[in-house]
Amino acid sequence: MSATLDVVISTLNAATALPRTLAVLRESQSHLASTITVCDGGSGDDTAAIAKRHGAALVTAPPGRGSQLAAGAAAGQAPWILFLHADTVLGEGWTEVVQGFFSAPANSTRAGYFRLRFESTDPRARRVERMVAWRCRLLGLPYGDQGLLMARSFYRQLGGFRPLPLMEDVDLVRRIGRDNLVPLAADAVTSPARYQRDGWFARPLRNLLCLALYFAGVAPSTLARFYHR
Repeated sequence: MSATLDVVISTLNAATALPRTLAVLRESQSHLASTITVCDGGSGDDTAAIAKRHGAALVTAPPGRGSQLAAGAAAGQAPWILFLHADTVLGEGWTEVVQGFFSAPANSTRAGYFRLRFESTDPRARRVERMVAWRCRLLGLPYGDQGLLMARSFYRQLGGFRPLPLMEDVDLVRRIGRDNLVPLAADAVTSPARYQRDGWFARPLRNLLCLALYFAGVAPSTLARFYHR
């Protein structure tokens, strides 16, 4: 049976988080005709071996989510694509939600995104989740850690992911347009590790600053140096 959905995951030294993400996707393959492509940016750990062990296709690309996701998308043929981060596990009922999205003809020129949830009981995680929901609702700016689901034809029409070192998700979402973004009634459960490391207040503040500078015209290459500092 031909695949209906290509799930594309960008990785770089993702051996810790990737097994669980892939395990959930594999469990769904009996309900949803899908393929999984891991597009790796040159990992030095067991990421590639883990991808192969879970039955995923492995594609290599220059490091950077934009380049990697573009390469992963180009490797598939299914009519629908779901872009996902390596540390994001899709929550209960996601396959039914995705199938429902497929069934609406209007969604051929729209993109869906999941609710962000952190795998943490910290009250500060709930605050960040509310901030993200507000950003999506009012500004139409879901980020890549919420997943992005769209028809392959629409992805091609938009020109796909550009090879940006940062803000590749914002760049694509802006081309999609706020009116063409659809919230999906399932969770994207994401690792809180980056927020625990950088701070539940400091990291969102840094993200907001990067977003403001990007809108002000600062080059993504400059932002990437600041972001990864």
